[in-house]
Amino acid sequence: MLSFLARRLVLALITVWAISLITFVIIQLPPGDYVTAYIAQLETQGDFVSEDEAINLRAEYGLEQPFPVQYYKWMRQALKGNFGVAMEYRRPVSEVIGDRLLLTAALTFTSIIFTWILAIPIGIYSAVKQYSIGDYTFTFIGFIGLGVPNFLLALVVLYAGFVWFGANVGGLFSPEMVDAPYSVAKVLDLLNHLWMPSLILAIAGTAQLIRVLRANLLDELRKPYVVTARAKGLSEWRVVLKYPFRVAMNPLISTIGYLLPLIVSGSIIVSVVMSLPTVGPLLLKALIAQDMFLAGTIILMIGLMTVVGTFISDLLLAWVDPRIRLEST
Repeated sequence: MLSFLARRLVLALITVWAISLITFVIIQLPPGDYVTAYIAQLETQGDFVSEDEAINLRAEYGLEQPFPVQYYKWMRQALKGNFGVAMEYRRPVSEVIGDRLLLTAALTFTSIIFTWILAIPIGIYSAVKQYSIGDYTFTFIGFIGLGVPNFLLALVVLYAGFVWFGANVGGLFSPEMVDAPYSVAKVLDLLNHLWMPSLILAIAGTAQLIRVLRANLLDELRKPYVVTARAKGLSEWRVVLKYPFRVAMNPLISTIGYLLPLIVSGSIIVSVVMSLPTVGPLLLKALIAQDMFLAGTIILMIGLMTVVGTFISDLLLAWVDPRIRLEST
């Protein structure tokens, strides 16, 4: 087991380094840089930036240096917890991300909880009661959940809330609480607004997990060890939950690898549609402005969470299913 953990940890560290390098390269690929985009924006407003001012701006942010030098300085600072200055905001990246990262984490954790609470019992029921009316109903709802994009559902919810109830269901705070300091009242206001976008984000994931769990559980229920357990007189639900369910959970555990990155990014399109103050819209804006420090930090964090999520799922899979651990030795 220790050799299994050591190999996974070494591969995780190498992957994080590769992600940081690829991230920096991709951000540098578009022609120009932040100063180019900034000058173009000023020119559309009728302002003019001289060549000397442009040179000074590039020198201020270190954009005139060669790519390897920029990458080395960025990584050296990142290892110390300093991710540079967000060029558009002229503030440290950690301050710009700050509250948005906490709100994104709260939104994502809530949507994950909704997903698992809904998907696991429905998936078990659909497998045990195969071809029943309930199974057909959940299958129909699941296909709708898979086929309807989250951002379209968000638009429908916004329209329904405005037309039928005269309320704006977007955002995570009431207008009077947006700029207020954090307090018990603001946290309660957040919880009051948090469930709707979390449920929207959870719907597609719930539908997918239901289908995966149902298919895997059906395969396990037909195997000889289940027939033997029934023959020994175990109750049906005990037979299902003790052995087949544990094996059928493997694909669900493996999804942790892509669930954790949502803590950083959330759903960018849904966040834009519903005006959610999460990291996703901030990443989109940083990419448009070619703010390499801000965009690079967010993408690096997404990649890091993907690696961490995959590492955790590997450990859980090795714990739940010893065959995985033994095959890796």
